[in-house]
Amino acid sequence: MGEALARVLVVDDDEVIRQLIAVNLQLEGFEVHTAVDGQECLETVAEVAPDVITLDIMMPRLDGWGAALQLRQGEETRDVRVVLITARAQGDDIRRGEDIGVDAYVTKPFDPSELIRVVRELAGIDGAGVERSEESSRTAAG
Repeated sequence: MGEALARVLVVDDDEVIRQLIAVNLQLEGFEVHTAVDGQECLETVAEVAPDVITLDIMMPRLDGWGAALQLRQGEETRDVRVVLITARAQGDDIRRGEDIGVDAYVTKPFDPSELIRVVRELAGIDGAGVERSEESSRTAAG
């Protein structure tokens, strides 16, 4: 099938959701790795070097908020694109995510095609599976 579009780390403590996300991304041509909670995410990110991380909020050991914050504070991980996948998408939650620096939200229950669209966008891939140039990629003003 050729080279993967991008490398994605899928983090969710619910095995069914984790596998649903992983399979949908794999079918689209992404290289997918998984972790069961925020702590495993932080342990895995150094060896996997993902382009995008999908991150649940409510997880044991280390929740998505804590994992996202540590990713943003890390020298090697501060630029990794982070998508929070959560049932918690109220105004306060969105503001908290913005303060931490997450790149996108997908609300549970979600349409897999919407998640794929968001991941493709954050990975800088257009609809034809071609990486966009730096000039055409949107960058967040910080």
